[in-house]
Amino acid sequence: MWAATARHERGSIIAPGDIEEGMRAAEAIGDDTLQRRTQGSVVPESFTHGTSAQRMAALRRGLESGDPAACTF
Repeated sequence: MWAATARHERGSIIAPGDIEEGMRAAEAIGDDTLQRRTQGSVVPESFTHGTSAQRMAALRRGLESGDPAACTF
């Protein structure tokens, strides 16, 4: 959401590759990815911050809309 606002109000302060790096970070810290990496299995009932796909989708919606409400899942 911040990046959407920053791009519109301050010009191009987002460097090439920043969005892709943000997407990689969102994917890397999803509950499913972290559980798979640390436990070897995924327990959806224990998720607290969303899956990698949900986090990436929320980031994309925030970038496109600039609306905090659009970032929830």
